[in-house]
Amino acid sequence: MIGGALHHLGRSPGFVRRDGAALAIAGRTGMTPSEIVRQLDQHVVGQAEAKKILAVAVYWHFRKSARTALQSAALIKSNVLLIGSTGTGKTLLCETLSRVLDVPFVTADAGSLAQSEYVNHEIEAILQRLLDKASGDASKAGRGVVFIDEIDKLKSVPGHARAASGESVQHALLKIMEGAPVRLREGRYVDTTQVLFICGGAFVGLDDILRDTQAYGFISLSGTDNPAVLTKLNMQVKPTDLRAYGLIPEFAGRLPIVARLQDLNRDMLVRIMLEPRDSIYNQYRDILREDGVDLAIDPVVFEQIADLALEYKAGARSLRGIFESLMTDVLYVLADDPGIRRVSITSMFDEPRYSRDGG
Repeated sequence: MIGGALHHLGRSPGFVRRDGAALAIAGRTGMTPSEIVRQLDQHVVGQAEAKKILAVAVYWHFRKSARTALQSAALIKSNVLLIGSTGTGKTLLCETLSRVLDVPFVTADAGSLAQSEYVNHEIEAILQRLLDKASGDASKAGRGVVFIDEIDKLKSVPGHARAASGESVQHALLKIMEGAPVRLREGRYVDTTQVLFICGGAFVGLDDILRDTQAYGFISLSGTDNPAVLTKLNMQVKPTDLRAYGLIPEFAGRLPIVARLQDLNRDMLVRIMLEPRDSIYNQYRDILREDGVDLAIDPVVFEQIADLALEYKAGARSLRGIFESLMTDVLYVLADDPGIRRVSITSMFDEPRYSRDGG
């Protein structure tokens, strides 16, 4: 049987400089970037580079906020852009990050904002939800995280009627992303100065822009430079690339930190079903174990599920639906026969085997 709870990765001591600003950030999150990554690893499989970028961005965001509070000098916010296909884990990363930091978290859909006739009201509603998540505590809401997905849907495309609405949404979002006290309908204020905004999108076609701009990027003059490093530098997403894609300059400039998420392959999809502490397999295994039933699933089954998810082209999002479909008959049988002690699944295409002796 495949399984076993993921080994708990506890916090390492870490080293945090105890000057004023560092002490404030340590008190607020209690973690260094590497510790944040270790916490993310318990729930999110893979995406190591994106985790590192996000952890450092969050750490320095709160540290700059603490420095601002201590020194009264305003510092420019560094919001984050996550680029990745559907189902690569953008939302999960942000949700997990908010839990790790113990801050309020809300999501919004940029595509829906672009279709709304009352954009300012919709954006105000985002902050109202953030305030609700903070149980009405405006100070706590002001340290929250807002994830805005499908931001690439706001791009300006010449000749498309939707382009104007997309640009207007970008301008409206700028007002809260830059940081300012925002008055809500009921008269309360939420100061977004320390709210971290993370935008996400698939950005289909961006790689074509990067290939075009790579010709004007870094080149090796000595012939001894590492070509892999040069390629990485040239494939980094720059504000000019985002402008070429269709974001207005001011909006692109408010997303200086960019992390790219990898498309998920079969191995990563299998790991997603098995490794996280709250993975779909671990959830079912633990629930059945409470009823005295041992759930044994052969490795090939997880590979079959992963292959089907790849066919669906929905990434990790489709895993739960496929797995639960597999378990439907099992749960149906178990509910009527409390004497069963073991369920063995050897293939998605074969009937499960049930036994009463646990063997």
